[in-house]
Amino acid sequence: MGCFPCFESSSRENEEQHDHDPIQRLSNHPPIPSHISRLPSGADKLRSRSNGGSKREVAPPKDKDGPTFQIAAQTFTFRELAAATKNFRPDSFVGEGGFGRVYKGRLETTGQIVAVKQLDKNGLQGNREFLVEVLMLSLLHHPNLVNLIGYCADGDQRLLVYEFMPLGSLEDHLHDLPPDKEPLDWNTRMKIAAGAAKGLEYLHDKANPPVIYRDFKSSNILLEEGYQPKLSDFGLAKLGPVGDKSHVSTRVMGTYGYCAPEYAMTGQLTVKSDVYSFGVVFLELITGRKAIDSTQPHGEQNLVTWARPLFNDRRKFSKLADPKLQGRFPMRGLYQALAVASMCIQESAATRPLIGDVVTALSYLASQAYDPNSAYKGSSDDKRNRDDKGGRMLKNDEAGGSGRRWDLEGSEKDDSPRETATATARILNRDLDRERLVAEAKMWGENLRQKRNQSVQQGGTFDGSNP
Repeated sequence: MGCFPCFESSSRENEEQHDHDPIQRLSNHPPIPSHISRLPSGADKLRSRSNGGSKREVAPPKDKDGPTFQIAAQTFTFRELAAATKNFRPDSFVGEGGFGRVYKGRLETTGQIVAVKQLDKNGLQGNREFLVEVLMLSLLHHPNLVNLIGYCADGDQRLLVYEFMPLGSLEDHLHDLPPDKEPLDWNTRMKIAAGAAKGLEYLHDKANPPVIYRDFKSSNILLEEGYQPKLSDFGLAKLGPVGDKSHVSTRVMGTYGYCAPEYAMTGQLTVKSDVYSFGVVFLELITGRKAIDSTQPHGEQNLVTWARPLFNDRRKFSKLADPKLQGRFPMRGLYQALAVASMCIQESAATRPLIGDVVTALSYLASQAYDPNSAYKGSSDDKRNRDDKGGRMLKNDEAGGSGRRWDLEGSEKDDSPRETATATARILNRDLDRERLVAEAKMWGENLRQKRNQSVQQGGTFDGSNP
């Protein structure tokens, strides 16, 4: 699925808001010259005017705890990238998206393996998206964001050069798998979800001003060795609201099936719009279904529309698990994952969690390594560590984690930390309607966040990474 205007939010754009949007102002500049030796600094480009007409500078995105990042992308000639990809031969082709075609190549100067993305001149993204992506990825750096190596702007050629991600996209590992390809196991799915959420958390909470990704989907989550996820394709990213602004008004762009409903209807964009899109992708990870699948029966083609009624009855939760998992997942972990997904895809943006709370919950779930093989071995002493499917929930020290223990030892009503038990037990033992399920899941996430903060203050760590 490529990027396209999902809906038209209104007959005209909010011109005043666009005047305050530095990235929108970039799109009003003349076309990029034939040869670019360097990009101007972020401060040179990222300017906006206040309501009174006086000019103020918007600082380029930066880590709140560190220095401002400088643009460091290399420039390449078209000849260099043609040589790297063997003249863009078909055997170098690795994929295609809204921007254009992607090729695998090797830089002759360094020998580095790279991914070269070539702008489709007839595509849906153009000079503006090209410039936005160069700026964003030159200024933003995080382990869960793809690394931009450089770009080419020779004549009418527009190309981007990234680090090569050998495992492709998350979409490649979830949908339309060939018979000989092993599906992702439960632990890997939770690991990918937690890492992708951390990438969003960096954009929303660490970058200043905040960045709204606007195109979070499974095909934009790339995987390196070890299934470490990285967000890619920042051509639709927007700087978030600052000061007393609650949202950014913009033309509605994105991918059908992932767009938040309030954004699709009004064009009002917030960080909660990204949280909705994350919830859709998380549902894809849990269910193995596509966000939009025309091959499914009528009424089941939209993933969110199909899943929402099933959230109302815990007896149907197991129907939401990907059949390719063949029952190899922790039932309690499934219920908690569904609670997070349900919370993220709420129709009302106000009831969705902040991405920081989602990271807390998913880091906890990812730390609980599930071992399906333990169902067939072990002593009676293991019974209290087994979940409803017979598999064993490993403690952090057994699973390779660090810091304090955050495990699911005990009965379904005796989770650790203790506060988690109240919310989780209610989810497990009642037929809750969707609103109550969301409230309980939110309480669960907030309690875990408090525990993490207490752990850090005491000199420990929650998940051993804390990016």
